[in-house]
Amino acid sequence: MPKMKTNSGAKKRFALTGTGKIKRKHAFKSHILTKKTKKQKRNLTHVSMVERADVKEVKSLLCLK
Repeated sequence: MPKMKTNSGAKKRFALTGTGKIKRKHAFKSHILTKKTKKQKRNLTHVSMVERADVKEVKSLLCLK
């Protein structure tokens, strides 16, 4: 059988931590920033973890077990 291919979009968006959790960035931080408040933009800067409900889906995109 051929090798499994990693989803190339997912590998750019997610990263594994040392403990095996999956890091992600927040959406809505790329453009149309003038109408967003400083507080909103600042809070979107922080990295967060993928929710437990979505971990299985993301791991399958990244070809992790």
